[in-house]
Amino acid sequence: MELLKNIKKNTIILLLITITVLFFVLKDNFDDIIRTLSTMNYWYVLLAIFFYFLSIVLKAYVTYRTIANKKLISLKEAIKHNIITQFFNGITPFSTGGQPMEVYMLTEHNIKTSHATNITIQNFVFYQTALVIYGIIAILYNGIFHIFPKIPVLRKLVLIGFLVNILVAVGLFIITFSKRLTKKVAYIIINSLTYLKIVKNPLKMKEKWDTRLEEFHISAKQLRKRKKLFVGGVFFNLLSLTCLYIVPLFITYGFQDFTSLNVADTLTASAYVLIMGAFVPIPGASGGMEYGFLKFFGNFIPKVTLNASLLIWRFITYYLGMIVGALMFSMEKKVDK
Repeated sequence: MELLKNIKKNTIILLLITITVLFFVLKDNFDDIIRTLSTMNYWYVLLAIFFYFLSIVLKAYVTYRTIANKKLISLKEAIKHNIITQFFNGITPFSTGGQPMEVYMLTEHNIKTSHATNITIQNFVFYQTALVIYGIIAILYNGIFHIFPKIPVLRKLVLIGFLVNILVAVGLFIITFSKRLTKKVAYIIINSLTYLKIVKNPLKMKEKWDTRLEEFHISAKQLRKRKKLFVGGVFFNLLSLTCLYIVPLFITYGFQDFTSLNVADTLTASAYVLIMGAFVPIPGASGGMEYGFLKFFGNFIPKVTLNASLLIWRFITYYLGMIVGALMFSMEKKVDK
């Protein structure tokens, strides 16, 4: 019941944010945007949708590879799980809802909770490492070719987002190599939050942290032994991000615009948008992602096409996954009943 209440509350918040964003995108040139959308070649939209779902399939394949006993779950089931997590990631701040749901779904296939947790943690390590690598490549590319103008606000937002991703990645590796140091740092933070009266039960919080730390440390030890798995996991996550980042290129092709974007500029701009959205504490990073898309892709795409592209891009890369994930989740619940 608590889960359903949270889903309803977050869905209402999401709808309000969506309506607000749509109002600001459409208010100045509504007729032109509708006219532009009506002339679109939808074969390119289907191609964009294909690459979006291919990115999900590649992430699901990483999950499938991580599971030691392949008899417990098929690749098809791993893909279904990954699509369902799009819904839970989409309705929770910082995409925090997908991982607990993934653990739960894995346990439904007779995978022990501890092992399911390890799989989810390892997948997070792969994804975060790939995200940072892509971010570094994008920043270096922009540093060499100067494809974006030097706007102080955007520079600061990208810097904050990149630092958030770097800190998460560094934190993961510190936990991997120094369990004692991580525990000390965590206890200092918990004690500080207790002093500020933010944490009411420090002992319970420390017990929870110790459990999570132990789970993560076990996962890290397994990854150190399975180096090929780590390299493969990062590689397939890089491919997955590439499929996701290339989507805007096919959308602009759909508007018969074959000159505004090239592959390198598209991948770089998409990486910047995702970096910027990393610290927006709203489900789907709504508002931040749209702002980033308009500002970064606005350097290449004409305004009317840009606004129309934003609507299609946001629907494919966010709302479509949530809708399909929600439908699959509801079907799963009916089967369980």
